[in-house]
Amino acid sequence: MGRRVAVFSLGGTIAMTGGPAGGVVPTLTAADLVAAVPALATTGVTLDVHDFRRLPGASLGFDDLLALVTAAGREVAGGADGVVVTQGTDTIEETSYALDLLWPYDAPLVVTGAMRNPTLAGADGPANLLAAVTVAAAPASRRIGCLVVLGDEIHAARWVRKTHTTAPAAFRSPDIGPVGLVAEGRARVLARPARHPLDLQVRDPGAVRTAVLPVVLGDDGATLRRAGSGLDGLVVAGFGVGHVPAATVAVLGELAAGMPVVLASRVGAGPVLTATYGFPGSESDLLSRGLVAAGTLDCYKARVLLHLLLAAGADRDRIATAFGTIGAGEVAGD
Repeated sequence: MGRRVAVFSLGGTIAMTGGPAGGVVPTLTAADLVAAVPALATTGVTLDVHDFRRLPGASLGFDDLLALVTAAGREVAGGADGVVVTQGTDTIEETSYALDLLWPYDAPLVVTGAMRNPTLAGADGPANLLAAVTVAAAPASRRIGCLVVLGDEIHAARWVRKTHTTAPAAFRSPDIGPVGLVAEGRARVLARPARHPLDLQVRDPGAVRTAVLPVVLGDDGATLRRAGSGLDGLVVAGFGVGHVPAATVAVLGELAAGMPVVLASRVGAGPVLTATYGFPGSESDLLSRGLVAAGTLDCYKARVLLHLLLAAGADRDRIATAFGTIGAGEVAGD
């Protein structure tokens, strides 16, 4: 029996055409996207298309993702071998990681999009959709959660980042690189990240307020104090391996006494350390004041994890345990 893949379109550049007021806007349906790729008919994969949202990537939210997981889960329960999600690239590094944490199934969930809209020469959407379907249909893609496929590279949602505003090859996984590739119509999975789906019931993510706040040169903590007063949880993006100006230390300690505060790095690659430096504002100083280390999670993915944990009612101890496990960043078999 042939493979079956469900395709959910959420909008984004891949689905954009010229709008009445100038500029491009999301107008194409899931069926339109599939029809633009004749080669899909030669793969032997049956496609079930779903026009799920028609939004720019920047307007997607956690509620959209929860609804998507529910709908995609029904497709898998009904026999789909995998799921493809097309969306705007603006938020793929965050949405894909949220989906990875929320997706409990063995079937692959593959996110793709486009850097060049269909009105431009060299639009990359059709090739990316073909590659994504190939990956979603491949048995080798099972049991590794959510994957991001663009430019014939397979990235783990856990690691991938958008690293350029306009370049076609905008997506990279700075710490480990791609976990696979598509070549000659075949998905080749070369590494298998360990899975950590949340074993928690996420209730109302819209009721939770979290933020990422970077420290900056000359920071005195006033912005942190003002912003933190209206939050349920905070990710502070520190310098380097997790350092902040000494003037912010007392504020961060006060905030951590009242809500979960996660210490990440604003660098975008590499781990937050825990016990190397000892000066005021160092990583060891901040952790002793109750902050939680993000490990190898960058600040944006750390915020996604924190937000979902809080929306599931996790307390500080459960949050610290989750970051200790997930932030380690191991691959399967380690």
